[in-house]
Amino acid sequence: MAKIDFLTLADFDRAELDSMLEAAARLKREWRAGEAGAPLRGRVLACIFHKPSLRTRLSFEVGIRQLGGSGLYITDAEIGFGRREAIRDIGGVMSQLVDGIMIRTFSQENVVDLARHATIPVVNGLTDAVHPCQILCDLFTLREKGREPDGLSIAYLGDGNNVAHSWIDAARVYEIDLRIATPAGYEPDPTVVARAAGGRGRVRLVRDPREAVAGAQVVYTDTWTSMGQEAEAEKRRRAFPPYQVNATLLRQAAPGALVMHCLPAHRGEEITDEVIDGPQSIVYDQAGNRLHGQKGILLHCLGARR
Repeated sequence: MAKIDFLTLADFDRAELDSMLEAAARLKREWRAGEAGAPLRGRVLACIFHKPSLRTRLSFEVGIRQLGGSGLYITDAEIGFGRREAIRDIGGVMSQLVDGIMIRTFSQENVVDLARHATIPVVNGLTDAVHPCQILCDLFTLREKGREPDGLSIAYLGDGNNVAHSWIDAARVYEIDLRIATPAGYEPDPTVVARAAGGRGRVRLVRDPREAVAGAQVVYTDTWTSMGQEAEAEKRRRAFPPYQVNATLLRQAAPGALVMHCLPAHRGEEITDEVIDGPQSIVYDQAGNRLHGQKGILLHCLGARR
């Protein structure tokens, strides 16, 4: 059986993504009922981190354990990724020793290269280009809240970054009305926007945050300055304040609109305390569902191997 990598949402059709979402829901039900099995008993997931993480590390390590397997935390000190050891050699060696790889790193090209040379599944825990695990888990959270993706209007405010890119990929698969509002010069990658053309959803790039939020059922934001962009922090703090998710802006959204943030949040910058701690916020549900959504991903990828 051919291996299954999880590198970007753009690699999957609707049936495959729905299957992972349904698996996540079933696994969460079983876990809550104390009826969880061990479908990945004996499997070992190597977790490579080039970027620090709270949610990604906890959710993958706990997730593989709840599925009956185990996880290994590996930093660049052990590998020397692409420097001390060539990526093709890393993929070849790890394929002999573990059953799957999760990697959280900077370069999407390195992840693709690793997957090319590994004979075991590779899961993209985050790159500068995309954050597919986050958005699949967010779709799971929205389904739990009774918000099916088809027909859903989502306003994304802030930097046109990896999170925005994976929302664009989701809008290719599902009938999502996605409005992305960014300052000039911070738009999503045009090639990512272009690959959504002809998909089921609609992607609109706007400048005015009020236009993006008007009538939206979900209001989503992310940090203005991601890891690796620290030198741009002051410049970004001058460009992004009109895109802050605050109570005034939220009143433009649909009644009962949900507020989402993938965390970590810089409170008082991209989102106010009043909103992130308010009744419309589901940010902690998002964080908790990284565990269950990624169990669906792991079962889909590692469970397919024989």
